[in-house]
Amino acid sequence: MKKELKKLVRELEAQGFTCTVTGQGHVIVRKDGAWITVFSGTPSDGRSWKNSMGHAKRAGFRPRR
Repeated sequence: MKKELKKLVRELEAQGFTCTVTGQGHVIVRKDGAWITVFSGTPSDGRSWKNSMGHAKRAGFRPRR
């Protein structure tokens, strides 16, 4: 898992989200048992990261700057 993704997982978990790493390296993000988004371990482009961050933000995630 990439360093940025590990940092993001720690931030998500600190804010009450549950993160599960799949066998393929994807990170499934849930809050209160509801599926929020999936982060790819190795995204093919930057847009996939931004799309997943958008889903997390709409669910209440506030990233540190």
